[in-house]
Amino acid sequence: MTIQRLAMLSVHTSPLAPLGSAKAGGMNVYVRELAQEFGRRGLGVDIYTRRVSPHSPAVDDSLGDNVRVVYISAGPKQPLEPQEIYSHLSQFAAGVIAYTTRQEVQYELVYSHYWLSGWVAYKLKEVWGTPFAHMYHTLGQMKNRIIPGYSAPAPDLRINVETEITNWADQLIVATPAERQQLLWLYRADRRKIAIVPPGVNTERFHPLPSGEAKIALGLKPDAQLLLFVGRLEPLKGVEAIFEALATIRAQRPDLFATIRLAVIGGFAGDSEMVRLRELSERLCLQEAVQFLGAKEQGLLPIYYTAASTVIMPSDYESFGMVALEAMASGTPVIASEVGGLAFLVRNNETGYLIPARDSSALAQRVIELLTAPEKRERLGRQAFELAQQYSWANIADQLLTLFERLAQRSPVPRFNPHKR
Repeated sequence: MTIQRLAMLSVHTSPLAPLGSAKAGGMNVYVRELAQEFGRRGLGVDIYTRRVSPHSPAVDDSLGDNVRVVYISAGPKQPLEPQEIYSHLSQFAAGVIAYTTRQEVQYELVYSHYWLSGWVAYKLKEVWGTPFAHMYHTLGQMKNRIIPGYSAPAPDLRINVETEITNWADQLIVATPAERQQLLWLYRADRRKIAIVPPGVNTERFHPLPSGEAKIALGLKPDAQLLLFVGRLEPLKGVEAIFEALATIRAQRPDLFATIRLAVIGGFAGDSEMVRLRELSERLCLQEAVQFLGAKEQGLLPIYYTAASTVIMPSDYESFGMVALEAMASGTPVIASEVGGLAFLVRNNETGYLIPARDSSALAQRVIELLTAPEKRERLGRQAFELAQQYSWANIADQLLTLFERLAQRSPVPRFNPHKR
């Protein structure tokens, strides 16, 4: 069966939300870019998300041909934490059903993202009989086990729903073999339902640019060594490990430290994590080396990636690590914690370096090695670029459509007239 219309659910965060803000990161990029790729192929894609502002339009079609972002009222029109949204999911599902009834639209498949959306997808399946595929993006069980001191709000609720989704969903999409094993081990998922399809990268947006020109555009000196962090500012991202590594480099190689600038992209002024990190930077006397740049639009990120000597991802947990993939596509080597999807994506000593999580000493040594060996840095960047090409969104969309069409063939949607009595 050829899929003509697809519904995507991203209940707790809009694909149009500013990247780097709370709850806006790799998942937002995934939903947006995949929907646009499907739209370019002529598929109709409706992305349903919760209205968080009274000023949001009912429908936003700014993502291009055949793609609509539909805002559904469910609960107060303000940002809420995921566990607060849970009590409004029935209202969200009802809003989706009401919209599709008015529009007289049907879907061959629903593709849900994150545990809240999986709950809604199941309710839609009960009403429509439409099969659904689900992608978790992060797993509550893994956060509980891996992140030091992590205590998820209402963890039992999230984990219980995640477990139910393994039974409800017709297909489970995971980014890496490691995530597949986590679903089998921690959730007892049916292995026959699980398919490994990684996220993609926009290779037209992210590609190598002249490094010198990128540095000039950012106001950097030609001999400046830019270290880059991109992502949401939250404790599990481990940004403090970069600060501690900088302090180590200053002690061991003051000459090299004098050329280093660290740009931290993500978050907004006043965020509790940004306040904490600023205070740590000041305690370590790193103010002259560290810049907090806040959230940046994706259109600006290629300049930062190509100006950087390396992108650093010292996370405690990443289900995949799309920032690493964007950096690699830009020809920039990545230094990352050997955790989750990063351990799968970054190839040690080939496209960058893998280090133990929270090991600032190992991070410092790898930074020194990259910054003092330009030929090796160029080789790692070139190999990173070559590897990233296989993750183009066109390739990823091909893999997903093959799965989706097979799924729709097994579970055809019954045709109905919403106005027939």
